[in-house]
Amino acid sequence: MSGSILGNAVKRVEDPRFIKGEGRYLDDFPDEGVLHLVPVRSQIPHGTIESIDVDEAKAMPGVVAVFTHEDLDIGVIRPGPYCPPETFRPPLAQGTVRFVGEVVAVVVAESEQAGFDAAELVWADIEPLDTVATIEEALADEVILYPEVGSNVVVDKRRDRNEDIFAEADVVVSAKFHNQRLAPVPLETNNARAEFDADGNMTLWVGTQDVFGHQPIAKIIGFEDKKQLRVRMTDMGGGFGAKFYTYAEQVLTAAVAKELGRDVQWMEPRTHNLVGMTHGRAQDEHVELGMKSDGTIVALRAELVQDTGAYPTFASYLSAWTALMASGTYVIPDIEVHWRAVVTNTVPVHAYRGAGRPEAAAMVERIIDIAAGELGIDPVELRRKNLLQPADFPYTSPTRAEYDTGDYDASLDMALDMAGYEELRREQAVRRERGDRIQLGIGVSTYVEITAPGDRKEWSKVEVHADGTATAWVGTSAHGQGHETAFAQIVAGHLDIPHTDVKVVEGDTDVIETGWGTGGSRSLQVGGTSVNNSTEGVVAKAKEIVAHLREAPVEDLVVADGGVSVAGVPGTKIGWGELAALAASPTNLPEGVDPGLAFEHLFDQGIATYPFGAHVSVLELDTETGSFAVRRHVAVDDCGTIFNRVLVDGQVHGGVAQGYGQALWEHAQYDEWANPLSGNLTTYLIPTAGSLPTFEVDHTETPSLANPLGAKGIGESGTIGSTAAVWNAINDALAPYGVRHMDMPATPGRVWTAMQGDS
Repeated sequence: MSGSILGNAVKRVEDPRFIKGEGRYLDDFPDEGVLHLVPVRSQIPHGTIESIDVDEAKAMPGVVAVFTHEDLDIGVIRPGPYCPPETFRPPLAQGTVRFVGEVVAVVVAESEQAGFDAAELVWADIEPLDTVATIEEALADEVILYPEVGSNVVVDKRRDRNEDIFAEADVVVSAKFHNQRLAPVPLETNNARAEFDADGNMTLWVGTQDVFGHQPIAKIIGFEDKKQLRVRMTDMGGGFGAKFYTYAEQVLTAAVAKELGRDVQWMEPRTHNLVGMTHGRAQDEHVELGMKSDGTIVALRAELVQDTGAYPTFASYLSAWTALMASGTYVIPDIEVHWRAVVTNTVPVHAYRGAGRPEAAAMVERIIDIAAGELGIDPVELRRKNLLQPADFPYTSPTRAEYDTGDYDASLDMALDMAGYEELRREQAVRRERGDRIQLGIGVSTYVEITAPGDRKEWSKVEVHADGTATAWVGTSAHGQGHETAFAQIVAGHLDIPHTDVKVVEGDTDVIETGWGTGGSRSLQVGGTSVNNSTEGVVAKAKEIVAHLREAPVEDLVVADGGVSVAGVPGTKIGWGELAALAASPTNLPEGVDPGLAFEHLFDQGIATYPFGAHVSVLELDTETGSFAVRRHVAVDDCGTIFNRVLVDGQVHGGVAQGYGQALWEHAQYDEWANPLSGNLTTYLIPTAGSLPTFEVDHTETPSLANPLGAKGIGESGTIGSTAAVWNAINDALAPYGVRHMDMPATPGRVWTAMQGDS
């Protein structure tokens, strides 16, 4: 590989079309001849459906049809890992509703407005049942959401309990933490559009992080062959894990289109999004940390309970990742984790940026800070005393996480130096001594996370064309990460052509052989390596052809100046365009070489990678109002080899913003009867550019040995590192007021109440 473009901060090739308003989103598709699907949602959190009256809605102008469960013969959406099959989700509520926002009927109309007008006239007679609004109520099992299961606990996993786990500890520190429920709030809400071709096959356009993950809809709606359903995505405005899920409305869009033989589109308004799209986090943690009196950690025990919402999705597995990463960046000889998942009458919970790993980092980093306070040790020094060292790698934690490479001291040292940690502590001490109205909170976190935690295979194909350009097809799914730039850089680096001459194709089950989408921060390390290996295959094939045509040994050939030539003999160069044209004819090829200048590859990484880093958050607390302002945030992240600093920093910026969102503002709330209280963006608060500082971002580079690129993931690291740091900064600011621990979000009212001793 020439590598001339690799490692450089190349600007994103995607951006010009977005800046100029030339992006093509699903709502930009033409409306002509398309029917519009509008869901009718339950306003009751838990109840028995007595009847659904649709007659008045059917009579409305522009209405084509109204469907309830009885009108469509469709399958179910399967429950999450480990969950009993009884917890399936019917796309249209069947007999029972289990959360506000569940779809009980759909109106299909000639226009979206006609659909919404008619939906107001559908009357669902639902007899209310007692509700389960919280994790505590779910564990009590006084009201059972699935009587046939017999309990609200749908998953229960435990290692054998060791009653003597703290036998060697001089001090045991314990605390309870709550990671509140969050709404992903992508800029573009959910959607789907089902179109038919002349052969009666269907194309389902959908905002998804994994087109192949949506292809099982074919079976749900009754197609005999999944290939009858082509799933495609266009430009997509964010996903954050929530768009890995197959939504009832997407299934219904396809089912109704099949039933009516018409193209059908569904676009989700924001108010529907906040009660229909899956939520994130929603995990309770009770953790105990045993230490020697000098601060050496000897053991950790944690009890985790994950709220899955009304229908278990991937949330049933989230605590498994929290448990896996319970060791954090530290040497902890013995760890015991018990984790459960419960159902409640709330929006289903699914993956959200970090998916179980922010919860793990926050749990470990909070208990470290609490322990430092109780031992009278600076929190940085307590961390240093217990950090894993470079010589420890590869390292298998007590929870069987197999860390590949790491240098945790290096990232911590860089972050502290960038922040001026000692000076910040001195400033904090002066403010506290003076009794200033504005006080400082300083929070530090070190973190390690797992990327490519599950799907570690990816397919790709690279082809060079007669015009000298190249195309890379890959099974990942870009929605803001910059794949068009990153993958083009890889191809261009091998072929020595401009990266703007490389087209990247994703998100189409008809032209991609197979794929596992984008999530778990897997794209560069798995998808990028696949593209890398496919491009190497193209180069190897090209050298065989040129060796045949130039009667030269393959080992004497080099790639340079946009072609292949004999080393030291520039006049022998055959440019990529000419070479692709020559390769199309068998007469120009050596024996055994197929026509065309293309190569495809299925890469199997086999193992996960473990990025890490250190963050420092500096907050200013107004002691008279309880409000926090963000003064500084320093992020030092290590994602292995960096291929494009622009892309990496962009991912960190977005992740850090979401970490601050959880720590200071965001909370999807329900009342005691499981009615949602945050159904719009005036009651569900998200961070804005004006509420955040310019982040100070840098990196260490510790290449992974898991792939030839040396890459680890970066998409979720910013959230994982920042959430813990900000949470620690909040509690650091409140410590002088007798607050040992306050859960997120640190809204002014909650902070002021805690400062009065009523936390």
